Amino acid sequence: MIKGFLFDLDGVIVDTAVYHYAAWKKMANQLGFDIDEEFNETLKGISRMDSIARILEYGKMELPEERILELATLKNDWYVEMIDQMTEENILPGITDLIAQIKENGLKMALGSASKNAPRILDRIGLASFFDAVVDGNSVSKSKPDPEVFIKGAEALELKNEECVVVEDAFAGIEAAHAAGMKAIGIGTTENLPNADLILTSFEGVDLQDLIDQKLS
Repeated sequence: MIKGFLFDLDGVIVDTAVYHYAAWKKMANQLGFDIDEEFNETLKGISRMDSIARILEYGKMELPEERILELATLKNDWYVEMIDQMTEENILPGITDLIAQIKENGLKMALGSASKNAPRILDRIGLASFFDAVVDGNSVSKSKPDPEVFIKGAEALELKNEECVVVEDAFAGIEAAHAAGMKAIGIGTTENLPNADLILTSFEGVDLQDLIDQKLS
């Protein structure tokens, strides 16, 4: 029986991918090479340090740890400048209504994101008070597809793993959900999320009870 939902943040509740991409691209450019949107897709759902490692590998560069830490801070500073301009207008279609339905049905809800800025973003868009728990990059040590973030999310909600449904937009996030023994709703297409239990293009017009009874039972 489903008793809780675990939401990823980027690409599910808000679309911050454009800000991440802009910041990563700026960092790569300063290092003397470029990254495109296709490569940026491979960075979705993983930690900042793991993303830098992938970018450096892509650019065929090796840097000392001190410089890598400097780049991580610099990238985050650029990103934070962008997300600080966010408002409730940045919430993706259907999410506010879905959250209301979750609360009305007495279900629990947590955020499970690799982003260390997740609480900041939830506060900017006015949704912080709706979540029963937030598990983010500040409280996990392993990136998706490792299931740590969702396992900790279920624990924070005091629910069994199998009682939780994950909402994700990244292939690695769906893998993490399944590794935790949870079903996963993918926001995207069958092409980029072939491993999802259910795929939706958005939550606009979605009836929560129908979703649970007909699609996830």
